[in-house]
Amino acid sequence: QVQLVESGGGLVQAGGSLRLSCAASGSMFRLNVMGWYRQAPGKQREQVAGITRGGSTNYGDSVKGRFTISRDNAKNTVYLQMNSLKPEDTAVYYCYVGFNWSSGYWGQGTQVTVSS
Repeated sequence: QVQLVESGGGLVQAGGSLRLSCAASGSMFRLNVMGWYRQAPGKQREQVAGITRGGSTNYGDSVKGRFTISRDNAKNTVYLQMNSLKPEDTAVYYCYVGFNWSSGYWGQGTQVTVSS
């Protein structure tokens, strides 16, 4: 079993920055991918960014150039640096850790609110 603890959400003005962290504990064997998803009210959950154990990254089109994902394998922690935040970035952000993008574990979610 894997436990995920997220931190770093909050309220920020448009144009501001936030950094999310997600620390994983438990059996991390073969957990190759880590990432962040978000879900806004009335919308489907979408992937924001992902990173493999080897460091390959991918980003959703709406956040490219503004968000940066990174991971510390020694600490089993994944980070999401969010810059130039927009009101449309407001959502609950969920950490994901898994064997692949279809089999893994979810964090409890952290609220990010961007005011205009």
